[in-house]
Amino acid sequence: MKFIFLGYMASGKSTIGRLFAQKRQLNFIDLDAYIEEKEGISVTEIFKTKGEIYFRKQENLYLKELLSKEEEFVLALGGGTPCYANNMNVILESSDTISIYLKLKISTLFNRLSKEKSQRPLVADLEDNDIMEFIAKHLFERGYYYNQANVIVNGDDKEVTDLVTEINRLLS
Repeated sequence: MKFIFLGYMASGKSTIGRLFAQKRQLNFIDLDAYIEEKEGISVTEIFKTKGEIYFRKQENLYLKELLSKEEEFVLALGGGTPCYANNMNVILESSDTISIYLKLKISTLFNRLSKEKSQRPLVADLEDNDIMEFIAKHLFERGYYYNQANVIVNGDDKEVTDLVTEINRLLS
């Protein structure tokens, strides 16, 4: 089985996915890190030098490449991955995948993103007071895709280990 973690930027996909993978004794893959390895440059540099359209095409290509593998693993997607190309359909139509949406409130995402915005190309140039509106708009647009996940878990006000335990319980 392939476990696919999705959700907005800073929702904890990589952190929780990594711990979940350890608990299940599976390999963990971060899609952005996989893209960086394949492309030889950072996601931020891809956005700056080649643009978002190029990035989204490569993201779709590498997602399909990973999902075609026979092995079981845990995959953390980028925040926008489910919303572009036919990525969400590719995930949902794969017979050996379970998608997990880590759902958080706008205020929680804002608090996390405002602390790490320099590492986030989509919000790096925004003023703090514009980030909240940006998140709200994005969540409205992306919610359609995120809410198609097989499992939806509320991540607000929970410790990471408790979330991993809850996800494991839901999938048992």
